[in-house]
Amino acid sequence: MSETDTDIATLSFEQAMKELEGVVSQLERGEVALDQSIRLYERGAKLKEHCARLLKDAEERVEKITLGADGAPTGTTPVTGL
Repeated sequence: MSETDTDIATLSFEQAMKELEGVVSQLERGEVALDQSIRLYERGAKLKEHCARLLKDAEERVEKITLGADGAPTGTTPVTGL
């Protein structure tokens, strides 16, 4: 794992999304040299993968609250099909 990958792996979902938005903004403006554009694109792809992984992990932890006949919460069950 490279230093860049390690750096990305430590980011929260929100931090990674903010950085990804910055990368996209820089690339859309087209004001960076070709070499830097390629590096930004590669980092953006890694940030996207990281965000997708964190989102999937979060979805897997989501639980559905089960209610009893009286409408009171009785427990939780894992959500399936995500």
